Amino acid sequence: MLVSPDKLRESPFMGAPPYLGSTVPDPLTHTLGVTGARCVLVRGLTAGGGWALRFPAPGRLKVHAVLRGVSWLMVDGDEHPVLLEQGDAVAFGGGLSYVLASDPSVPPQDARALLGTSPQLFAHAGDEDIAEVVSVGAHFELNTAGEDLLLQALPPVIHLSRAGEEAPALCWLLDQMLREMSSDRPGADGVAEYLSQLVFAHVLRACLDGSESYPAGWLRALADERIAPALRLMHADPARPWHVTELARAAAMSRSVFAGVFTSVAGVPPLTYLHRWRMRLAEQTLLHKDTPVSELALSLGYASESAFSHAFKRATGVAPKRFRDAARVSRDRGEVERAVAAAFGGDAGPGG
Repeated sequence: MLVSPDKLRESPFMGAPPYLGSTVPDPLTHTLGVTGARCVLVRGLTAGGGWALRFPAPGRLKVHAVLRGVSWLMVDGDEHPVLLEQGDAVAFGGGLSYVLASDPSVPPQDARALLGTSPQLFAHAGDEDIAEVVSVGAHFELNTAGEDLLLQALPPVIHLSRAGEEAPALCWLLDQMLREMSSDRPGADGVAEYLSQLVFAHVLRACLDGSESYPAGWLRALADERIAPALRLMHADPARPWHVTELARAAAMSRSVFAGVFTSVAGVPPLTYLHRWRMRLAEQTLLHKDTPVSELALSLGYASESAFSHAFKRATGVAPKRFRDAARVSRDRGEVERAVAAAFGGDAGPGG
C-alpha cells in the first residue's frame, strides 16, 4: 500500500531540519531530517508449503521483518543462503536483487507477478491453505543527500538477529504499521507515519553499531565517540565560523591529533565536513521551506547572499533558486509516478 505523500509531514526525523533558531539534540537526530526519509510502501507476505519469490533490486532502502516462521534469504552475488528466523530483520541498501524461499532448492517465481494479482495489503505465496510464514516489508525513499550519506556507506544487506537490540523493535513497529494501515481507526494515518519514522531511526541505530567496518564517512563519524563532541558543536551551530583549534579542544585533543583522527574517520577534514553539512542543510531548506535565500545564507554563516550562492553552486552545480525550483518539480512528478505505479501494482515489494 502506498503511503500518500500528503500524509507524511515534517517531523524531528523527517522533512526539513529544524536548525534555524533552534538547538540540535545530537547529530544523528539532526541528520535523520536531512536524509528526507519517508516510508512510501508497506506490505505484508504470508507463505506456506514450498515457495520461493525473486525480488528485483529495490532501488531504495528496504526493511524486512519476519513476524512468524522461518525463511531463507539468498542475495545475488552471495553463495551462502541466510536463514531468517522469527524475530529477525533485514535492511537492504537497494542495489541487489534477492530471493526469499521456504528452501533454497525451490525454483523462484517473480514476486512482481504475484503482487500484480494481490491488491490486498498482504500477498500469499505457496500453498493457499497454509500460512507458516508471516513477514512485513517497508520501502524508504531518501533524497539525494540521504542517498549520498546513507546508501553509499552501507553494505548491500544487513542481517539483524532477533538477539540484537534493534530487530525486536523493528518487528513490532512494522507489524503495527500494517495494522494501522489496514484499520479505519481515527488517526491511523498519523500513527503509521510516526511508526515509519521510528523504523528508519532504528535502522540507522543498527547501522551505527557496525560502522567500524564501514569505509570512512558519515556513518563512522556519527558513531565515533572521540569526535562526537566536535560534531555536536558543528551540528548545533553550523553558522559559526568554527576553528579546528576550538573543535579539537572540545574533543580533548591537540589540533594535529584531532585533525588526523577526524579525517581518518569522516573521510574529510573537519572544516570540509562543516562546509558539506551546511550544503545539506541548505538543500533541505530550499526544498521544504520558502525561506528567502538571503536569510538562509545568513543562517548558515555566509556574509552575503552572493557568497552563499557561489558556494552552493560550486557544491551542487546549480544556483540556490534554480535548485529549489527544479527539486520541487522533480518531487511533484515523482509523487505522481509513484502513485500511478502503486495503483497498477508496478511499485511493490511485500515482506522482502
